[in-house]
Amino acid sequence: MVEKIGHKFKQFSSVRIVNCSLILMQSCMSSLTSGLFAAWPSPFIVKITQDMENYDISEDQASYFTIWINVGIVVLSAFFTIFRIPDMIGRKRTLMLTAIPHGSSWLMKAFSTNLYILNLARFTAGLGDAILFASLPAYIGEITTPRIRGVWGNGLICSLFLGQFLMNVIGAYCSVQQTSFICLTIPVIFLVLFSLMPESPYFYAMKGREEEAKIALQRLRGTDAVEEELTDLNSAVRRQMSETGTWKDLILLRSNRKALTAALFLRVSQVLAGIYVFTSYTQFIFQKAGGNLSSEMSSIIYVGLSSLMFSVGAYFADEFGRRKSYTISSGLSSIVLLSEAVYFYIESNHPELNIDNIQWFPLAGMIIFIVFTSFGVAIIPTLMLGELFSTSIKSKAVGVVTTLFGLFVFFANYIFYFINSYTGLYGPFLLFGCCSLVSCIFTNYLVPETKGKSLEEIQQILNGKSTYSDIKE
Repeated sequence: MVEKIGHKFKQFSSVRIVNCSLILMQSCMSSLTSGLFAAWPSPFIVKITQDMENYDISEDQASYFTIWINVGIVVLSAFFTIFRIPDMIGRKRTLMLTAIPHGSSWLMKAFSTNLYILNLARFTAGLGDAILFASLPAYIGEITTPRIRGVWGNGLICSLFLGQFLMNVIGAYCSVQQTSFICLTIPVIFLVLFSLMPESPYFYAMKGREEEAKIALQRLRGTDAVEEELTDLNSAVRRQMSETGTWKDLILLRSNRKALTAALFLRVSQVLAGIYVFTSYTQFIFQKAGGNLSSEMSSIIYVGLSSLMFSVGAYFADEFGRRKSYTISSGLSSIVLLSEAVYFYIESNHPELNIDNIQWFPLAGMIIFIVFTSFGVAIIPTLMLGELFSTSIKSKAVGVVTTLFGLFVFFANYIFYFINSYTGLYGPFLLFGCCSLVSCIFTNYLVPETKGKSLEEIQQILNGKSTYSDIKE
């Protein structure tokens, strides 16, 4: 095991600092901000509903903070899907646009205590997230090599959860206004720094700008000797762009249909595992669950470990392969979620049973859930979104997946609060546990293995032109 890790480190050390820092910079800025927004309801639903003097907002009204951000994602994702903005102006410029809605959202939260303005701020943050998910997975998939894409490609999700951790820490000690001003600095810094980064060479190849594609590759690889990779890249893009890339092709072409099915399955099953709901309702869950620690401290522990474990899990997911990791992760996660459901059921429906001695279980169970999702459910869907689709159809497909992702997060957040109101916490945990169990069963049938494959090789696998043994690798 030690030798494997050492070998992996040597592989990464051979990649130029330019490449690594580029990936980290773009993900640890734009997606870090997205993580801050995702976790914002966790500390501030509790704080705002308790601060009747400044806000006068009920718990029921505040629950919609978790929903409006997803409405923004759905609305703008549909627009980006129709007009294929990343293909028109490039992945880099599209990604830079996230700074506008993200920055605007922080300003609205900083200067208003009105319920409608706060909802508008959440909606605006969702617009930024729609841009992020429409461009960042594709950008990561196109600038990284197959050898390192499995680990570095998870920079998006790792920085997303780092942002969630920071929000729980900052939100525990700062007001809404103070937090907004602190977080506003991140999209500003991102906008300045990312403007210095190269565009995806795939985008240049799509536009027939071969010299610019060569320069971008040279910057990404840290060497002038990129002729062979450039030739392969141009050949792959020409073949993929020879497809018409129409809406009909998204369904009728075998490779596109299989890619879309896999991407939708991964995204929907990830949402229905409860990960994004737990992000929004972290403090709410621990407050309702009780326990030996405060809800603030429990949240910080939970999200802090999430950030750490998802970074470590990226390595193991790359070692095991995408499909195997997701299958195991879904199965183990379902066991934990169903166990939590049993605990909450006993707590709310059988007061005669004394469970005071295991009040630590909700936090412990959520920590185990983090461990089990860290190498599969939490990271694989975002990574594979940048791998699965042909260049000709990528913008449309990613837009469709992101739109449905936003709808399902909207649904999951609403259904969590709705079911919890009628059953207590055991209801939503039971639902998420059952969904994860179903995901474990269907992963082997719907998700291709993409570990170590170039983007062109993945397209050949989806077309059924590789051998069965290759697909099952």
